[in-house]
Amino acid sequence: MSLKYITPAERFKKYLPKDYVELVDYGPFGKTQEEAGPGNMGQFKELVEEHPMCSGCWMAYYIRLIFASLPNPEDTVTLGTAGCGRLAISQAAVPFIYGNYGDQNAMASGLTRAFRLRFPDKTKDVITIAGDGGTMDIGFSMTMHSWIRGEKFTTIMLDNEVYGNTGGQSSGMSPQGAILKMAPKGKDFGKMPATELARAAGCVYTVRMSPTNIKKAAKIIRRAIFVAREVGPTFIHAYTSCNIEYSIPTHEVFADAKAQEKDRFTFEEYMTDEAKEVIERVEAEEKAARMARKAQKTEAVN
Repeated sequence: MSLKYITPAERFKKYLPKDYVELVDYGPFGKTQEEAGPGNMGQFKELVEEHPMCSGCWMAYYIRLIFASLPNPEDTVTLGTAGCGRLAISQAAVPFIYGNYGDQNAMASGLTRAFRLRFPDKTKDVITIAGDGGTMDIGFSMTMHSWIRGEKFTTIMLDNEVYGNTGGQSSGMSPQGAILKMAPKGKDFGKMPATELARAAGCVYTVRMSPTNIKKAAKIIRRAIFVAREVGPTFIHAYTSCNIEYSIPTHEVFADAKAQEKDRFTFEEYMTDEAKEVIERVEAEEKAARMARKAQKTEAVN
């Protein structure tokens, strides 16, 4: 939970697992996004590199992107519940709490408050990452109450529009007409209006998107985290298709994600005035820091 605790003394490195040493030396801890961010994934030791998810899983790609986008991975805790996503999230080099089905936002509420009491002078980011079932179906009441109470953490919903982890049953987020194992004649009602519900419940920053653009998706993740630190609850509703239950050939997964940008997941970003102020300030500070680093490099070369 901090650089101090994850960095071993030099003399002990030879006794530690190679993966751990490489993560400390070449991973994203304490580094900038230019050094270890989404723009150069594959060139540093990532927080999540292997997973048991299906071949071509779009959710696995987005989870990898989430962890590459974290502002302070060494001071971040993730929470989740039963679902495909936790198979990868639980294997990332970031503390993960696995709760009972759907209670991740309730746990995050308590954890966020505890961090503020225990570490009043430090920033500790809390993020719930769960599927559409865990967030909007079984976890609906706890999700809504965390937003209504104004809890300061980020909720990311991995919407594969089906209960993919338990055999392909339809969920509240499955599209109307979807033919699934528990809806053989086609689901007879539409998707729950997740972002609208989030705004009505008090979320100060919400986004609905299909994360096909790495740079844009990373910016959204960071915005949501920065705003949650200072203002209130934030919510990202991301399309992460289930290529197995929807019979999407692996080589067409990206094309499907692009198609959804023009259909159920047209890009939508909402922010309150307070959230906008935070975003503008933080992004201006990050830009100034990048320019300063660039000037230092140029000066060093000359």
